[in-house]
Amino acid sequence: MSLSPNIWRHAREGRSPDVGLVRDVANAESGPLGLGRVEQTRHALSSRVLGAGPLDRWLGEPGVTDVAVNGDGRIWVDHGNGMRSTGERLSPDDARALAVRLAGLAGRRLDEASPWVDGQLPTGDRLHAVLPPLVADGPHITIRVPSRVPVDLAQLERLGMFPPEWRELLRAVVVERVAFVVSGGTGAGKTTLLAALLGEASEAERILIVEDVRELHVEHPHVVRLEARPANVEGMGEVTLTTLVRQALRMRPDRLVVGEVRGAEVRELLAALNTGHEGGCGTLHANAPDDLLARFEALGALAGLGPTAVQSQLASAIDLVIHVTRVGSVRRVAQVAAVVRHGGVPCVVPAASWAGPGTRPRRLEGWGATAGRLGIEGARPGESR
Repeated sequence: MSLSPNIWRHAREGRSPDVGLVRDVANAESGPLGLGRVEQTRHALSSRVLGAGPLDRWLGEPGVTDVAVNGDGRIWVDHGNGMRSTGERLSPDDARALAVRLAGLAGRRLDEASPWVDGQLPTGDRLHAVLPPLVADGPHITIRVPSRVPVDLAQLERLGMFPPEWRELLRAVVVERVAFVVSGGTGAGKTTLLAALLGEASEAERILIVEDVRELHVEHPHVVRLEARPANVEGMGEVTLTTLVRQALRMRPDRLVVGEVRGAEVRELLAALNTGHEGGCGTLHANAPDDLLARFEALGALAGLGPTAVQSQLASAIDLVIHVTRVGSVRRVAQVAAVVRHGGVPCVVPAASWAGPGTRPRRLEGWGATAGRLGIEGARPGESR
């Protein structure tokens, strides 16, 4: 699309594009374009200056979870059952221009001095982009599309994410203010499940959510959000999750939530959960509940904590691990495990498991006092929190 003198005039005046300006520019072209093409022009301009340009057609499709552009320009889309090639490509120049513009929409900078970006677009989509030479060939762009509408446990049950027998169990985890983490791999549904669980919290509770990039959409009347900020190109202005967790503790939280526990903020989170802040929760990348201890020890090392220090705090900070998996397009809660103490050392004990639709869930004995808090029998004598 060539730029008319009217569009160039707005550019020379330094007017930043917005919905109103795009509409005015399109309407001003009604003479040369004809009334029939004004609306088409408005949509094209909006996509090019306010949206994701050539990627908008897929980002707007129902069920799309991810859209990616690789260095070779090929466009890939995930409709919930794995990445599939669209058969279309962007040129290296077009991909770079798109990545830089999207970074600007996310309030970030992307260039040779700052060759990667992680941010949130105005639509709520999560943007990640990397420029060569950090990646081969051309720019890589990845856009994660969150659920537009918050879901609750009843909806997830209908979708088959967990068996009907587990709905009250999962609800009790929140109502009884049990401290828990949702574990699983990328795209397994950790954030979706955590948001649904938080929606079961009492309306009298004040929920403080700390995130690297905003992803949790919680249906609750009293949610306060804190979002980290990266350093600028001069290396100044960074606000880390560690800092935000500290600030959140001063904001009178009834429930502290770390969207994804991934670094040194684990020290402040464990300390908070050990000093009366019950019901804290978050998500954690892990392949199985048994990986919880090793993951926390590794994260604790980033905060200067040794394995013994992490174990002593973890044993009294986290009660449950809810593990989610993804097979193709199917996301499900595969296992619930309790964190119990044996001789002061934390151990992860399987509490319930589910092999998926068509199979019966199993409850296992031996997960200590946590079972009692949730109104479930099966605690083995001698185990404690």
